[in-house]
Amino acid sequence: MWDVAEELKAMLVFAEHRYYGESLPFGEDTFKDSQHLNFLTSEQALADFAELIRHLKRTIPGAESQPVIAIGGSYGGMLAAWFRMKYPHIFEDLIPCGTFMKIVTEDFRKSGPHCSESIHRSWNALNRFSSTGSGLQWLTKALHLCSPLTSEDIPNLREWMAETWVNLAMVNYPYEANFLQPLPAWPIKVVCQYLKNPNVSDTVLLKNIFQALNVYHNYSGQAKCLNISQTATSRLGSMGWSYQSCTEMVMPFCTTGVDDMFEPYKWDLEKFSNECFLQWGVKPQPHWITTLYDTLVAIYIPQAAHHLDLRANTAFDPSTVLSSRLLEVKHMKKWIADFYRNAK
Repeated sequence: MWDVAEELKAMLVFAEHRYYGESLPFGEDTFKDSQHLNFLTSEQALADFAELIRHLKRTIPGAESQPVIAIGGSYGGMLAAWFRMKYPHIFEDLIPCGTFMKIVTEDFRKSGPHCSESIHRSWNALNRFSSTGSGLQWLTKALHLCSPLTSEDIPNLREWMAETWVNLAMVNYPYEANFLQPLPAWPIKVVCQYLKNPNVSDTVLLKNIFQALNVYHNYSGQAKCLNISQTATSRLGSMGWSYQSCTEMVMPFCTTGVDDMFEPYKWDLEKFSNECFLQWGVKPQPHWITTLYDTLVAIYIPQAAHHLDLRANTAFDPSTVLSSRLLEVKHMKKWIADFYRNAK
């Protein structure tokens, strides 16, 4: 963004989304209950941005007759795309529920020999150890956990481990970064150094899994133990996202354990809906987004990471990312040219 803005002589504006950061409409009571969250929707956020742009055009000298380009990554990328859309159309099943986890698995498969296979085998090893009291004690020690494991903790432990692998795929940047956690360059390659041999005993495999987990959770070496209740920095606004994913931002996830390295998991909308109602007192609208918004040009970027194309150019960027940025800028320049041509 910074490189492109300089090239296009553009002004960058970062608009804070309502309910995130300091933009809390009800102050300390904002996340008290769902009644205070009625104004947390993507439509309301887009309306905010539309009003902000009108305000900026009115108040900044020379801005009134200039074009605007919306840019974002992750949820912000969705907002940026929807912001450019004028007419809603109905599309169902944008992508199969297992696609995301297949891509995560492919990242690990390509990053080291037998890496994804080791993770795949670790689930059964974990289940065998967690079936006895002595096994739970061993797991607590072997994984350097902050609290002693009980049988009730095992679902959370499995979810924490799976989310760690997913997060590593998201932040697999070609250089050191600290978006979710402080991590080395190409962190999955570092993780996979510990997962080269899946054909070992359960104890050896799970000790190797700890070394891999430790790369993500303790690369800085500051943590004395690993906390299974946290997988990312607390600065990401997870409370706001938790509510929105339970209302309009419903993203089905599933795994087979065959096409991916995870335990089999079926997408259960009813179960998800009940969990949302228990936490927030709301029910999800799984088809609302596809009813409200259309689709746009999408650029597939191999060897990318979570909004890597929006980060500044570095000497470590894969050629696929560099070429994708050029294509993005090509679209931007076309939009700007179209804007001025239509203005005339």
